[in-house]
Amino acid sequence: MQTMARARFVRVSARKARLVLDQIRGKAVAEALATLEYTPRAAARLVEKVLRSAVANAEHNHQVRNLDDLRVVQAYADGGPVLKRVQPRAMGRAFSIKHRTSHLTIGVSDETNGAVAAPAAPPARPSAPAPREAPKAPARRTAARRGSARGEKKPAARTRKPKEKK
Repeated sequence: MQTMARARFVRVSARKARLVLDQIRGKAVAEALATLEYTPRAAARLVEKVLRSAVANAEHNHQVRNLDDLRVVQAYADGGPVLKRVQPRAMGRAFSIKHRTSHLTIGVSDETNGAVAAPAAPPARPSAPAPREAPKAPARRTAARRGSARGEKKPAARTRKPKEKK
């Protein structure tokens, strides 16, 4: 079972919200809430509300009783509409100000039901680098360019023969 919660049109940029969401993705709900409590970002308060909503949805809609089994399986922020404002500046200029919004989405799942497995560890880096491909053969140079590559003078420009008079 997977339960979602979404907060739309939140007045925080998606880029700032993603920094907070990256910290809780894949963690247990209790650990994610503890992380959000001590994260010194304004977006952490907003993400915490959405996470608590997802947990409440799991309790009410799917009758999940053991909240220790819940994990954050999805956490992402999509960009919302941008509120555009104009700030007057000196000498008649105007600077534009963009108040960005975002849509926060958090999904929690009960992993004992087999909905999702724990996130796998990243693969180990190989000790030796991968072999490189053989370099490609350079393109053939024309006779005119061949001499200039060695620092020699360029061949003289061709001139037209004057027309013969009848």
